Amino acid sequence: MSQHFHDLGHALEWRAKGETLRVEAWGPDSVRVRATPGGALLEDLPGALLDAAPAGAKPVIVISEHSATLVNGAVTVRVDAFTEGKMTPELGATAGQLTFLRTEDGSELLAEEPAHFWWPGTRLYTATGNGYHRIEQRFRAHAGEKLFGLGQHTHGMLDQKGAVIDLVQRNAEVTVPLLVSDRGYGLLWNSPAIGRVELAETGTRWVADSARQIDYWVTVGQPAEVLAHYADATGHTPVLPEWAAGFWQCKLRYRTQEELLEVAREYKRRGLPLDVIVSDFFHWTHLGEWKFDPAEWPDPAAMVRELDELGVKLMVSVWPSVSPVSENYHAMLDQGLFINTEYGPVAHADWPDKGLGAYSAQVAFYDATNPAGRAFVWDRIKRNYLDHGIKVFWLDACEPELKPNFQGNLRYQAGPGLEVGNLYPRENARMIHDGMHAAGETEVVSLNRSSWAGAQRYGAALWSGDIGTDFASLRTQIKAGLNVALSGIPWWTTDIGGFHGGDPADPAYREVLVRWFQYGAFCPLFRLHGFRGAEQKLEPAMTGLPNEVWSYGEEAYPILASYLHLRERLRPYVMEQMRAAAETGVPPMRPLFLEFPEDRAAWTADDSFLLGPDLLVAPVTEAGARSRQVYLPAGAEWTCAWTGAAYRGGETVIAGAPLERIPLFLRDGAQLPIVEA
Repeated sequence: MSQHFHDLGHALEWRAKGETLRVEAWGPDSVRVRATPGGALLEDLPGALLDAAPAGAKPVIVISEHSATLVNGAVTVRVDAFTEGKMTPELGATAGQLTFLRTEDGSELLAEEPAHFWWPGTRLYTATGNGYHRIEQRFRAHAGEKLFGLGQHTHGMLDQKGAVIDLVQRNAEVTVPLLVSDRGYGLLWNSPAIGRVELAETGTRWVADSARQIDYWVTVGQPAEVLAHYADATGHTPVLPEWAAGFWQCKLRYRTQEELLEVAREYKRRGLPLDVIVSDFFHWTHLGEWKFDPAEWPDPAAMVRELDELGVKLMVSVWPSVSPVSENYHAMLDQGLFINTEYGPVAHADWPDKGLGAYSAQVAFYDATNPAGRAFVWDRIKRNYLDHGIKVFWLDACEPELKPNFQGNLRYQAGPGLEVGNLYPRENARMIHDGMHAAGETEVVSLNRSSWAGAQRYGAALWSGDIGTDFASLRTQIKAGLNVALSGIPWWTTDIGGFHGGDPADPAYREVLVRWFQYGAFCPLFRLHGFRGAEQKLEPAMTGLPNEVWSYGEEAYPILASYLHLRERLRPYVMEQMRAAAETGVPPMRPLFLEFPEDRAAWTADDSFLLGPDLLVAPVTEAGARSRQVYLPAGAEWTCAWTGAAYRGGETVIAGAPLERIPLFLRDGAQLPIVEA
C-alpha cells in the first residue's frame, strides 16, 4: 500500500514532495478537492461553500499501491500516484492525478490532464511571493462538450465552450464560477481569486493570479440535479416575497419626492399594476451618507406612507462608495473600514458629488468583507431608510466600481485583492441580509449589479447592469439570463429597453422597448429602467427622459399595459416557481435542456426558454419581425397559448408574432391564464 495515500474516514488524502491533495465527500454525489503546494491545507480561506458539508453517507475509500479511490454515491474519484506506464512513482511530474468517474458504469466525467509529459503537471503553482502562487488547474477536453453557467457575460453565447472568461467583477460582467456540463457534472471553482477560465478545445484551465491553494467542488447529475446539489452546498435562496413578483418602475432618475409620488399615483389612476418604484442615485446629501437630501425629499416617512396606501414598495439606491465630504468619511477612515491599498491612499475612483461644482471627488469604498464595515454601513441604512419604512435596497456599483479596476493594489480585511476580490458583491448583499434579520425583518430582497457564488442565500437578486438599447443587446440578454439561472441565482432581471439611451419618440426604439417589455414580463423579476435620451454629463442634476409605460406612444401603450395585466394573471404560477426554486435550487427561468435533457436539440436552443416547467417563451429579437421559428422540445405536446393550435414536440414551427404578441407555448395541456378571460 502506498505511503502517499491516507484514509481520513470522510476524505482521501495524498501527500508527496510537499504537496497535499485532499478529496472529500461534500454532499450527495459530490466531492470537494483541495490542494496546496506545501504544508497542511488552510481551513479558513473565504469561499462559497457553507461551513459544513451537506449531510450524506460516509464515502467508501479503497487504497492500493499506486492508486486510490473515493466513492460517494454517483461519483467515484480515482487518484493515481503517477501517470501509468509513463514515469516511475518517484519521478512522475503528474503525481496525484485525479479522474472523476460515474460510479454506475465507470465512465469518465472529468479528468485532470497535464500540459506536458514532464512539466507542468495538472496542477501548477508558480510563486508570486510571501506564500502566494499563480495557480493553474488543468482538465482534459472532450469533443462536443457543452459548458454553461459562469455567471453573466455579454459575449452572446449560451454554450461557452471555446470561450476564455475573466474571473473578475465588472459592470455587466459578473463572475459566479459554477460550470455546468452536458456530460453530467457541475464544477464550482471555490475561490474568489482574480483569474480566468479557459474552455479550449485542447483542455480546460482554471487560473488564479495569486492565491494559496486550489479549492473546487464537483457534483454529478443532470442540470437540475447539479443545481439542487449546489443549493444544498452553498445555500438556498429564500422564497421571493409576493410583492416582488410584480412590476417594478424605475428610471434614471426621479429627482424629487413629489416627482416620484406623482408617477406612482398615475399608475394607480390608470388602473395599472405597480409593486415597486425606485429612487435612484444622487437622492442623497453626499455619497456615503446613505440618507435623503431634504431639499428634494423633505419627508421620506410620509412618502413611504402614501406609497404603502397605494400598495407600492419604495426601493432606494445604496452605493458602497464614500465621498471625502461625507460626514462618515473620517470616522470610517480612522476605524479602518475602507478597502485599503498596498501602495498609495485609499481613494479608488473619481465621482461627482453635490457641492463640488464641476469637480469630482476621490471616493473610497467601504470594505464589505469586514464585519465592522458592514455594521457601520447598515447602522446608517437602518437609521435613514429602514426607520422610515423603506425595506428594499438597490445595491448599485457593487463590483465595486473601481477606477482603475486594479485588484493587485487592493487589500481587503479578507485578504489581498488578487486572492479575494470577487467576494465583494456577495458580502455587500450580506450586509443588507444580516442587518434586516437583526432588525426583525424576515423578507429580504436586494437588487445587485454584481454577485458571486452563494449570494443567493442572502436574498440577493441580480440585474444585468448598464447595457445597450438595441435588438442585439436584447439577444445577448436572453443567453446571459439563462447562464445566470445555471449559476445558481434564481432572481434575475434586465433594464427593460436597455440602459444607455433610447428615444421614447423614435418608432424604431419603441419597437425595441415593446419586444423587450414582452420578454421582461416572463423574467423572474419584471423591471423597467433606463437612461433615455442623449448622453449627459455625469453630475448630480442629471436625469433621463420619461420612462413610464405611457411614455412610448399610443400604439405601444396598450401593448405594454396588456403585459402588465398578463404578469398579474401569472403571479400565482410565478410564485409557485419561486417556492420551487427556494426548495430545490431549480430556477424559474430555465433553458430548454433543463426540463428536456434527453433531447439533444434542446441543448442548442439559445433564443427561447421555459418559465417554470409549463410555459415556453420565445422572444422576438429582430426589427420588423412578425413571426419567428421556435423549437419545441421532444418528449411533450405543445399548444400555442394564443391560438390553441397543437404541435408535436421535437419540431421547429413558425410562430406568428404581431407586434402585440410574443410567442408562447403550453406544455402537455397546461392551463395558464395567458389570454384574458
